[in-house]
Amino acid sequence: PVLFLLFLLPLAQTPTHTKGSTMMRSRTLLARRVTASSRRLLLSTSSNPYGKVKASAAEALEASGIQDGDKVLVGGFGLCGIPMGCIQALNDTKIKDLTVVSNNCGVDNWGLGILLQSKKIKRMISSYVGENAEFERQYLQGELEVELTPQGTLAERLRAGGAGIPAFFTPTAFGTVIMEGGFPVKYVAGGGEMEIGSEPRESREFNGRGYIMEEAITGQVGLVKAAKADTYGNLYFNGTSRNFNPECATAAKFTIAEVEEIVDVGALKPEDIHLPGVFVNAIVEMNVEKKIERVTNSKPAGAGTETPSKPPSEAATRRERIVRRAALELKHGMNVNLGIGMPTLASNYLPEGVHVMLQSENGLLGMGPYPLPGEEHPDLINAGKETVTTLPGSSIFSSGESFAMIRGSHIDVTVLGALEVAENGDLANWVIPGKMVKGMGGAMDLVSCGSRVVVTMDHCSKKGAPKILDKCSLPLTGKGIVDMIITEMAVFEVDKEIGELVLTEVAEGVSVEEVREKTVAKFRVADDIKPMQSA
Repeated sequence: PVLFLLFLLPLAQTPTHTKGSTMMRSRTLLARRVTASSRRLLLSTSSNPYGKVKASAAEALEASGIQDGDKVLVGGFGLCGIPMGCIQALNDTKIKDLTVVSNNCGVDNWGLGILLQSKKIKRMISSYVGENAEFERQYLQGELEVELTPQGTLAERLRAGGAGIPAFFTPTAFGTVIMEGGFPVKYVAGGGEMEIGSEPRESREFNGRGYIMEEAITGQVGLVKAAKADTYGNLYFNGTSRNFNPECATAAKFTIAEVEEIVDVGALKPEDIHLPGVFVNAIVEMNVEKKIERVTNSKPAGAGTETPSKPPSEAATRRERIVRRAALELKHGMNVNLGIGMPTLASNYLPEGVHVMLQSENGLLGMGPYPLPGEEHPDLINAGKETVTTLPGSSIFSSGESFAMIRGSHIDVTVLGALEVAENGDLANWVIPGKMVKGMGGAMDLVSCGSRVVVTMDHCSKKGAPKILDKCSLPLTGKGIVDMIITEMAVFEVDKEIGELVLTEVAEGVSVEEVREKTVAKFRVADDIKPMQSA
């Protein structure tokens, strides 16, 4: 009956060309009655007019035709916006040897981490290992293939795949091991030696700037998470849970949307639909627990004022000195990205009257302070997976749009940490081969976009080894891209034209000679060197 009614819908627009034709007028009136009737039927909560609503995730997976060895695209960032119900259902099948494309792999016992535990994943294509110890262990022990990809490149490869674009050129990772190839994708069993290396990228120059070619990603099955769907599959995402979900949905041949609520067609306003239903093949309503990776709170007003606080540690004093200086690089009206860890603290010391828009690469511009206890929400996090809030003027978008902002040089300043910096501005901050693999995340995209790059770091490692070198010994994050280095001892500007460091400021109680003793890189002292500034 639904098909019959839909067949008659066009009659509502059939013009009456013959005046006085009783038959034509009758058909028009009937069509109008049918149109109203059909709308009521299509909007009925008990209907499933498009056949997309499934009773369970298991039924949806069966409909997808997923097989051993398939490539599965999974939305989410950390634990935010992950299709946990679908992941659990996939874990309950006998499917194995999967290639999984996702920004990261959850944590040890949640998210995609459960598929790692059950050894269903053969290869991960992701940007970040993070704190998933089992992910890192399997990779370093040769049990898992890992294709590490810059976060923005990953988003764009998925977006291109969904848009029918086979490849594209990007400045991200130019001059790094991603371009050169040969980075371990798989170690031999037990670790140590490389069994499979990454493929080199084609490189070209456009307008005097280097770019590398990246191929699009598509997959057999996409698993995404949304807050709401209508029965056609139009999706609405809540907060920063949007992240990689739209890109994964568009790039998959068969996309399953796990949603918290299914509503009638028409219940979502067209302007509130974040992803059109044309990209969704199956819908499952599930309400699975949403976990928060890092609950981070602001102190309520007046909290902690009655008892004196402990004096800050030496490390805390160093960090504060560094971030207070970094805060002076943030000018009023700037759009700014602050990296995970110490750089994030710089926003706490903005000079009076200075207002900036903080961008978080998981899809938030206008990041607010940490929420008060009890006000945190699992659908609102920053790139460090910490709970955050929004501000008047904030906007939320997908990972693809986020890195379009970054790659397109719309972010004015990036502040991030480092393992090593070279005198010519080379930066290394994402891996220690064979020992520590955290992944590059969005760092390679952020530093290659042409915006100002400020590095905040301790002058030496915990073992006392200098971190400002003549040449980086670790795989590069970016080549010749650092503009300023701020440590607890000094501030350096990078003269990129001649590849030289210039010492411009020294901290109170620190001499130029002490800076030289703890710096391998050659540098010249500015004629107008001054004491280290502080916000």
